[in-house]
Amino acid sequence: MGRSSGDGSWTYLTNHAHVLLAIAAEPDLRLKDIAERVDVTERRAAQIVADLEESGVLEREKRGRRNHYSIRPHHPLRHPLEQHHEVADLLAAISHRSADTESD
Repeated sequence: MGRSSGDGSWTYLTNHAHVLLAIAAEPDLRLKDIAERVDVTERRAAQIVADLEESGVLEREKRGRRNHYSIRPHHPLRHPLEQHHEVADLLAAISHRSADTESD
């Protein structure tokens, strides 16, 4: 799984942010699809989703055989430098989709 941007040694966002952005764009993505978009293993994608759920940013609902994810947009960011911002601010700044369309 190689990175396709620049020299590949680093990116501005963490894999946790990439997973969050992928789910914000498509809340019904399978872990396999999340892993492919973020360029991590499926196991790592599952760990990241679990981290996001445990932190309270993400909620998972079983719909038939699939999972549906809901993002809590008003949850504060975790790092002390950004905790005055909400998840919605990150989504609005980075994604093409409005953060207002996310459920709380």
